[in-house]
Amino acid sequence: MSTTHTNKIDIIKAPTSKINEVDFENLSFGSVFTDHLFECDFKNGEWQKPIIKPYAPFLLDPSARVFHYGQAIFEGMKAYKDDEDAVWLFRPDENYKRFNNSAVRMAMPEVPEDIFMDGLNQLLQVDEAWIKKGKGNTLYIRPFMIATGKGVIANPSDDYKFMIILSPAKSYYSGEVKVLIAEHFSRAANGGIGAAKAAGNYAAQFYPTSLANKEGFQQVIWTDDATHTKLEEAGTMNVFFRINDTLYTAPTSERILDGITRKSLIDMAKKEGIAVEVRPVLVSELVEASKNGTLKEIFGAGTAAVVNPIIGFSYQDVYYELPKIENSYASQLKDKLTNIQHKLAEDTFGWTVKV
Repeated sequence: MSTTHTNKIDIIKAPTSKINEVDFENLSFGSVFTDHLFECDFKNGEWQKPIIKPYAPFLLDPSARVFHYGQAIFEGMKAYKDDEDAVWLFRPDENYKRFNNSAVRMAMPEVPEDIFMDGLNQLLQVDEAWIKKGKGNTLYIRPFMIATGKGVIANPSDDYKFMIILSPAKSYYSGEVKVLIAEHFSRAANGGIGAAKAAGNYAAQFYPTSLANKEGFQQVIWTDDATHTKLEEAGTMNVFFRINDTLYTAPTSERILDGITRKSLIDMAKKEGIAVEVRPVLVSELVEASKNGTLKEIFGAGTAAVVNPIIGFSYQDVYYELPKIENSYASQLKDKLTNIQHKLAEDTFGWTVKV
């Protein structure tokens, strides 16, 4: 292994790369990781010197607080390589801000911007060969932080580990997606941690989603915890509804994640002259719109999938099929957004940042 030093980050290079063992045309999302990772520990009330080192398992004490009290947060980002071999990020400032918002909500220390951004940029430079050119090819970026302090007393940890790992990716979802509207289970509640990207939020979704899977549905559209009358998110994504020629999506709240893809699509749609309303959307509205033919589209939006069309939904044991339409808002917006991300179209919003 070779070791180099920057002003702030130690870099230990892997002796060999496993990149030649990877079939980049047939990637299962989030299952293959690059040669290196970034790591920085929080101990004794301060952040320690960060390091980039070979990707490998690491040891934790069995009493580490992450195992017992769930102090764990993460982000999802992507890097893109343009036709000139330059590497770009998409709105990384928004991910950084949301990461620290999650940290505050989970009683974890905020990560300084230089550790987050410098670590990310240098890690991408070290593993740049893993970022492939061409629309649809991306490098998924997973920053995360866990509580590593020892002891099973029910208090916040004193020690934490912040890491970034990288995974080459293509499409997250494939095939047609049908959803079940939740009538009992909730993703989050007022006063809870729904607006944080906390690991436990996602674990709590697995059981109701597995029940939906058994009924032939790929995802659940979550409803509000109090009345189950308001549509909130779809699976792990924000969700949009097109009724006639207007796009509707729920406002962010304590229950709904402030999705970066979501806010980007809203801005893009408005610029394209598409009517957008950000307001609570009722299940009854959706059912009525489907019955009278005004419901044109439903699609999820998130970093991993970008835009994921939904072909139908079930509510109270009745299945509602959506019409098949050409030149859908989902396809238009996805194409325009991914063109910006891959530098195939002008970024008039100033969202892309060169590494």
